[in-house]
Amino acid sequence: MLHGGNHRCGDNLFTYSVSHKDTAVGTKNLKFRLLRPNDSSCFLAQANQPVDGCLGPLTVVLDHTSGFEGLLFVDDDLLGVIGHSNFSSIRATTCVYRGKWAYEVLISSQGLMQIGWCTLNCRFNQEEGVGDTPDSYAYDGNRVRKWNVTTTNYGKSWAAGDIVSCLIDLDEGTITFCLNGQSLGTAFSNIKMGPGVAYFPAISLSFKESVAFNFGSRPLRYPVEGYLPLQNPPTADLLRAHKLLGYIKTVLSTTLDTQEEKVLEKDSACWSLHGEPTTLVTLAHIFNYFAPLMCKVYLVEDVLMNFLLGILEGGGSVDEHPLIQQLLDLFWLLMEDYEVNECLKQLMMSLLRAYRFSPIIPDLGFQIHYLRLTTAILRHEKSRKYLLSNVLYPFIVVFFYIKTPLRVKEAGLEELIPTTWWPTRFDKEGKESKDESAEERLRRRAYERGCQRLKKRIEVVEELQVQILKLMLNNKDKGTGEASRYIFLNKFRKFLQENASNRGHPTALCPPEYMVCFLHRLITAVRSYWDEGKMRNPGCVSSDEAYVPPQLFYNGKVDYFDLQRLGGLLSHLKKTLKDDLASKANILMDPAEIQATSMDDLDEEEESGSAQRPFGAVAMGGALARPSWLSSPTLGRANRFLSTAAVSLMTPRRPLAPPEKVKVRTLAVEQRTEEDIEGSHGNDGLLLGRPLEEPDHPITEKSLLEILDGIVMMYNLSVHQQLGKMVVVSDDVHEYAVALKDTEEKIARCPARRPDILEELQKSQKVFAEKLNHLSRRLAWINATIYCKDKMLDVYWLLRVCILTIQHADNTGTLFAFAPEFYLNVAMNSYSSLKNYFSPSNCMDQLPGYEDTLTQLAAILAKHFADPRIVGTDIKDSLMQALASYVCYPQSLRAVERIPEEQRVSMMRNLLAPYEQRPWAQTNWILVRLWRGCGFGYRYTRLPHLLKTKPEDTNLPSLQKPCPSLLLQRHMAELLSLDKDMAASFLNSVLNQLNWAFSEFIGMIQEIQQAAERPERNFVDTRQLKVCATCFDLSVSLLRVLEMTVTLVPQIFLDWTRPSAELLLRRLAQLLNQVLNRVTAERNLFDRVVNLRLPGLESVDHYPILVAVTGILVRILVDCERQGVSRAASVLLSDPCFQLHSIQHLLGEGETSPAAAVLPQTPAVHPGDPAAAPAERKHFSLHACEYISLAEQKVEQMLAFLTIESKQAAASTPTSEEDLCPICYAHSISAVFKPCSHKSCKACINQHLMNNKDCFFCKATITGVEDYSKKPTAS
Repeated sequence: MLHGGNHRCGDNLFTYSVSHKDTAVGTKNLKFRLLRPNDSSCFLAQANQPVDGCLGPLTVVLDHTSGFEGLLFVDDDLLGVIGHSNFSSIRATTCVYRGKWAYEVLISSQGLMQIGWCTLNCRFNQEEGVGDTPDSYAYDGNRVRKWNVTTTNYGKSWAAGDIVSCLIDLDEGTITFCLNGQSLGTAFSNIKMGPGVAYFPAISLSFKESVAFNFGSRPLRYPVEGYLPLQNPPTADLLRAHKLLGYIKTVLSTTLDTQEEKVLEKDSACWSLHGEPTTLVTLAHIFNYFAPLMCKVYLVEDVLMNFLLGILEGGGSVDEHPLIQQLLDLFWLLMEDYEVNECLKQLMMSLLRAYRFSPIIPDLGFQIHYLRLTTAILRHEKSRKYLLSNVLYPFIVVFFYIKTPLRVKEAGLEELIPTTWWPTRFDKEGKESKDESAEERLRRRAYERGCQRLKKRIEVVEELQVQILKLMLNNKDKGTGEASRYIFLNKFRKFLQENASNRGHPTALCPPEYMVCFLHRLITAVRSYWDEGKMRNPGCVSSDEAYVPPQLFYNGKVDYFDLQRLGGLLSHLKKTLKDDLASKANILMDPAEIQATSMDDLDEEEESGSAQRPFGAVAMGGALARPSWLSSPTLGRANRFLSTAAVSLMTPRRPLAPPEKVKVRTLAVEQRTEEDIEGSHGNDGLLLGRPLEEPDHPITEKSLLEILDGIVMMYNLSVHQQLGKMVVVSDDVHEYAVALKDTEEKIARCPARRPDILEELQKSQKVFAEKLNHLSRRLAWINATIYCKDKMLDVYWLLRVCILTIQHADNTGTLFAFAPEFYLNVAMNSYSSLKNYFSPSNCMDQLPGYEDTLTQLAAILAKHFADPRIVGTDIKDSLMQALASYVCYPQSLRAVERIPEEQRVSMMRNLLAPYEQRPWAQTNWILVRLWRGCGFGYRYTRLPHLLKTKPEDTNLPSLQKPCPSLLLQRHMAELLSLDKDMAASFLNSVLNQLNWAFSEFIGMIQEIQQAAERPERNFVDTRQLKVCATCFDLSVSLLRVLEMTVTLVPQIFLDWTRPSAELLLRRLAQLLNQVLNRVTAERNLFDRVVNLRLPGLESVDHYPILVAVTGILVRILVDCERQGVSRAASVLLSDPCFQLHSIQHLLGEGETSPAAAVLPQTPAVHPGDPAAAPAERKHFSLHACEYISLAEQKVEQMLAFLTIESKQAAASTPTSEEDLCPICYAHSISAVFKPCSHKSCKACINQHLMNNKDCFFCKATITGVEDYSKKPTAS
């Protein structure tokens, strides 16, 4: 018997030459023919001679030594390339001057590229590439044009996954291009030919664009009759391989009947390795010649892969075709290890190329065919483990991707979805209306049936992809060493590390569209294994309640690379929380671990010693061996950005007892064993270091926890970003539908006397309808693959996982700081995607337990946006923004109101903290949203003067209808009433920020006005306009917070038994007067800038800021009790900036008589009247505002009251100049400083002491302030 592939069976090759008509044949009389390798009757000599018309090396590759321009990353096989500068160019090493030639380009990204031919004399640069010089010709599928100095329309648009064939006929002088085998027509004719003219394959590509070339080293996917590849195919080897494979087929389909001494035919599918020794010996002789051939990529792809695909062509499940498993057993038995390794590599990469670059057809037949063979190969245990360990990562994710067709007609979607549909009814804000006609209902249902047909076909592919993942997650196949799952786990973590650590190098990252599909298949497979474990052990946690235990974040069993923790750097946390780790989790930190600045430092010496070509070794103008993730599915990847990262593992030195402390040792990812992950004999594995607060929930298989953690990380890395990107197609459908509806309405209104206009409108209608037909079918594909209900449930499950993980980590107290930031990010982002990307096609309300989930997420946001354990500014800002968005929508605001009262009060206390020393704009925004709908004239969704403009994105949080929270307002009122110090510091900070914001706004509009008045042509910087509008919006929102405070807790300003009440009231009056004076004066700076209507300053208008000020004034001058009104009026009138006509301006009046002020009348201005100047027609008046209710029309009462009070104040005895405060010159001296005895009014010194303790005049430290009253002079 044979004992593996370590012995050859001689140099002879025995083949069957059996006639099945023979009878009475014994084994001794079997006829064999000895065939020598040099038998010319069967084998042709290898054609090593160059073909006429072609110059250059026999192996054609990209010229990475001299034939390039710009910075490029080139694959190790010199066939794949990624652009790494503005516009990089590279050509091949071989040129052609006579004959008909072809090469193929596999498009990995659909961006800006120019592919074609050039001569040796062409000179390219960072702006000009292939096609931009006289002797170069190119096709650009991104812009759908051809290039030869000038450019014209040509061809079709290409997409990632397409194959472009570049054909040149140097007999006729023409260049043609094909896309996926379909000719695009002759692109160029009469090209330059003759002595000294030869053409090189060449490409120019922009930054991050990537392709792979096939000059003939592999079979051309779309060969064209009459055209030769630039690299000669291995004709002799090809013939040998086909003939040897035929011999193998013969042996497999033949059996020996030793009793009757006959050779019998049998079905090769039933062949078993455990057969007659004669058969095995014969196969060994054949494999002696067949094995070396199977190390060549051309032969593997053309011979072996097609043979294996033929085995599966009969249909049925993969289990029904055991022959592939038997053949793989044969490979491992009869081939040397290095041969079978190389053969499996080339086979898997050929399958990957075939899957990735197969065109989409209606039944997805190509994709299904290649996935079935991949599944069959991975069912073989030894092959699966070898491929997992050495080949599949990071390329495996390609097998889980279902590409979206760019050209729906070629994909057969017109036949699959014959009826298209899109929304046709919209309200004034551009939202879809639910009303539809009977015809529209029929169209929609027909469209939905087509979508369901498509969904079922896609589900077949997805099911095969899940089967592949389940094979790789098998943890029971321990017969040939470590189980597949643990190999997968370590490679998966390495894959995540490369994608997490190379955020600044996009060429090295897995494309996000691949990550989306990989994530969904991984979720399906993990949940399946999780629930299987639950069935075996009912006491375990089900997948619906899955979470990542908090000890994984600090016990070092799982490497989080350099990802940020909530509490800061890991090294810092190890130092500061080592005592908590010891007391709560029984973990002692190794001093070496504490000294390391990061976990990657632990193997820094190992990394520095490894031989790596450094990234960025060549500056501009160099062709580098690239570290790209995957531009082309080729084997060589010598230059990876990162070597293996170290992972610190905390394992016990002996069986763990409860009080015993565990010390750290460090292992690399690849060194981890099943015991390190699953644990055994008192070792908790991944769950080492369980804190006392964490319940001891049994987990079915601990290895699934690390995969679950990786899934969450994947979503954070790029999946959420891709979900937001793909929703653009739905937005395009909406925009085109609105445009088509508008065009149809214009056609209906078009007068019969204008046929020219009607013709143009009908052309537009046709264009819009064709575009919508295309987009609606494309949207059906995207919805089926990305935004369907199943995928929505996956994202929702991920949200639940993150919420439960955060809750459990929060229970650990200070150890919560070890949790990675991405868990909070994924919790917020997954909710955002469910709300904004999956709805309204799938209703969120129908998700299981949605209301409870919403409340739990609200509790997390309310608690952690001001959590002192979280130190990262980015994550704190994200939490604040998420909470701000949460309170804008009624459903989520009600969820905030459902959280426990203690948490609600704590949230409001954090929101009312002083604005200094922290980002305050979002905090203020939250308070404003809680008030919006209750303020004076504050029930609008969009500003009144913007209602006639084009509707914006109505899903934006700022454009939601007002939904105030009376419950949270009540909490705010209670806090400010009870805590006098907090109320004073909060209002002081609000007044400070209002002073700053409004001052900045006025300064900016002064600059804008000066620029607008210059006689020369000038442009105002759009960034300046944006900042100006932001300052205005901040001023308005701060005024609204003051209005809310005055309304809810007026005693803060009016109860002068409070130490800061008088000061706050004086500061408030001062700011209100400043705002009124700046905004209400006619034809002043504010008025002129508003009338300019500059783009970017749309929100700047009289209404929002004046009604906010009016709301405050009405509250303190009308709605309060008499004593408070009297105090407010006296302070307001005593302010030197007070002007009565500013109040009159609110009602559309100037400085008029008191009677007119009490009973305002709007003067009648008729069209054509010269008095009707633009400024007068636009004059602001609260009478004209629709948002002012009857209950709010108290401005006239306030104006009458102030008029009377101002007259009385004017009649009082004026203060002498000597008695006025030397600082403000507005109030009498009323305070004396100690110990320096300088004097001022109380308002000035109180305001000064809030920020500074030094005297105004002598800079001495003020230790006290006493009342001062001037002694009466003796008469």
